[in-house]
Amino acid sequence: MILLEFNDAEQENDSRVMLKAFFPEAKIVTSIPENADEAPELFVQVRVIRQEMAGLDNADCDRLIRIYFHRDSTDRWDEYEDEAQQMASGKKEARNVFKRMMYDMLKKLTGRELPWGTLTGVRPTKIVYTLLEDGKNDHEIRDYLKKEYYVSEKKGDLAIKVASNEKRLLEKLDYNNGYSLYAGIPFCPTTCLYCSFTSYPLAVWKDRVDTYVDAMLKELEFTSRLMKDKKLDTFYMGGGTPTTLEPEQLDRVLSFFEEHFDTTGLKEYTIEAGRPDSITRDKLLIMKKHGVDRISINPQTMNDDTLKLIGRHHTVEQIKEAFTLARECGFDNINMDLIIGLPGETREHIERTMREVALLAPDSLTVHSLAIKRAARLNIFWEKYKDYAMVNTDDIINMTADCAAAMGMEPYYLYRQKNMAGNFENVGYSKPGREGIYNILIMEEKQTIMAVGAGASTKVVFPEENRIERVENVKDVTTYIENIDEMIDRKRRFFYG
Repeated sequence: MILLEFNDAEQENDSRVMLKAFFPEAKIVTSIPENADEAPELFVQVRVIRQEMAGLDNADCDRLIRIYFHRDSTDRWDEYEDEAQQMASGKKEARNVFKRMMYDMLKKLTGRELPWGTLTGVRPTKIVYTLLEDGKNDHEIRDYLKKEYYVSEKKGDLAIKVASNEKRLLEKLDYNNGYSLYAGIPFCPTTCLYCSFTSYPLAVWKDRVDTYVDAMLKELEFTSRLMKDKKLDTFYMGGGTPTTLEPEQLDRVLSFFEEHFDTTGLKEYTIEAGRPDSITRDKLLIMKKHGVDRISINPQTMNDDTLKLIGRHHTVEQIKEAFTLARECGFDNINMDLIIGLPGETREHIERTMREVALLAPDSLTVHSLAIKRAARLNIFWEKYKDYAMVNTDDIINMTADCAAAMGMEPYYLYRQKNMAGNFENVGYSKPGREGIYNILIMEEKQTIMAVGAGASTKVVFPEENRIERVENVKDVTTYIENIDEMIDRKRRFFYG
């Protein structure tokens, strides 16, 4: 347990995130619970003193930041094990100064370094992308990342490579006149152990699927009228697992989409087929008939024992069969998703997964580091699973990158999540010309993405103002169905006032 005390709310979130990065399993509290059966192992005090109170004589600084670390060895807090203070000016600089101070102290305390340094956000490549747009070269960007955020040279090089590929691909898009479209199908065959997304087991919701599709198509029709003067660049159907739809339902959705949207300039048409146990020849042929040119078949691991443990009711053999079937149906752009750090998996398990995937030869590969979300069963029932090893190291991440390179792939998009195993990242790799444009747009937030379905979030981008606004749909399926007119009205009010 770590006791955190602060006098300025601006530093609370960064304090928590930095402490979690170094102590991922620690519980962070702002007061000691009355029924606590243990004393805090570390007491962290953060003090921000404004200029008028600190008596600063530096005109360029408006605040003094102090951090104190106390170790609990004798139940006494009257001696500091470590302390630091620095001056800063303005909210942004103060945040970076504070995170570097906290990082330095935690590094000294633990003897550890983090590959991404003080960068804890979801989109580290956005910083690099902006620097590239400003004309900075690789050397300047690498130095900036190291000095400002303590990013390691290897991760800096990765971010530069990803952002350079993103920039090359996105330069083909018209941000002002184009847009992308997302449709969410929230149903899944089962709910995976690590998943916290709003997904609904098909066995329970089978009788409501048609009603859900009715509501989603109503929202889709309104969206088509709303965006009739814009050019659709990419369409992505995700979830959940879109292929939980029956062939007739899938055909209905895709036919409706084509009837209401101009697809003549569509650069990418993706369906996240996802679970191999939901993929059939009929569904693949329907997707092919409608012009879907990119699908994802997601094994997560190629080890049967792990698949059973995490609640995916299919086998490695079914993964291979689904992939082969997709090739037979003419799909030449297939992505596969993998997760590193799954319960019980060692380096040997991950090496086996990479060998099996290489034999299938997908066109792109997304390697995720396990992130234990608050609402996931893995977290809720932690006592049941805590004895399983969850291994992820820099060496393993490098091994997966080498395997992707051996398959002729380069990294083209990257993002991070909180509570991620090893404090690493998720990386999308692809062969030339097989990159997922929609994936890049989600990360770099350069273009408006209209979204329909339960839990979908529309992101409206104003490029000239460097501003993004969101229009959210409710997450619960029943609430979405019963309030579909309100979901449509949210979009109407945003765009028309």
